[in-house]
Amino acid sequence: MPKTSPTLIAAKTLVHALALTPLAILAWQFHDVWTTGSDALGADPVAEIEHRTGLWALRLLMIALAVTPLRQLTGKPVLIRFRRMLGLYAFFYATLHLSAYLVLDLRGYWTQIFEEIVKRPYITVGFTAWLLLVPLAITSTQGWMRRLGRNWGRLHKAVYAIGVLAVLHFWWLVKSDIREPLLYAAILAALLGWRVWKRLSPRRTATTR
Repeated sequence: MPKTSPTLIAAKTLVHALALTPLAILAWQFHDVWTTGSDALGADPVAEIEHRTGLWALRLLMIALAVTPLRQLTGKPVLIRFRRMLGLYAFFYATLHLSAYLVLDLRGYWTQIFEEIVKRPYITVGFTAWLLLVPLAITSTQGWMRRLGRNWGRLHKAVYAIGVLAVLHFWWLVKSDIREPLLYAAILAALLGWRVWKRLSPRRTATTR
């Protein structure tokens, strides 16, 4: 087994710390609200918890999608070592987002989720994005990569559809001021557009020879 350099270990430790910082802040503020009744989470703490966990799930998903373009632009293959970690953190925050909705918003009436999925399109696309993330998280290990072979890459291309659904979920949820979801839509379009351009560029070069 190849040794992991101290620099890489330090970099991964920093990424773990940065990825967990939003949760630590949220947990501290929630504790403050619970114990002192402060307004650390605003007028609607449940909505704030749902918003923050969902937003960080989306941000981490975008960062994970940005790893491949950054690796190609910088020529640093080591960056690929962070993609799985970032993707798993995106799934982690997405699961917290869903859990906050089920436990704090629906307050245990989980059977209502099926009614909500049918009635509210933004919940439909959000729940679909989470469901698609589940097999990607499960099969993120080296063992599953070996078992699935080429099918692993095909399966994990679902992350592009997940990105579209996640942005759409945010867009439909906001309803009025769409500037923030528009920003994430533009970032996603750039990330997916880069992949399309890289896929087509060898063909373009071949046809011009």
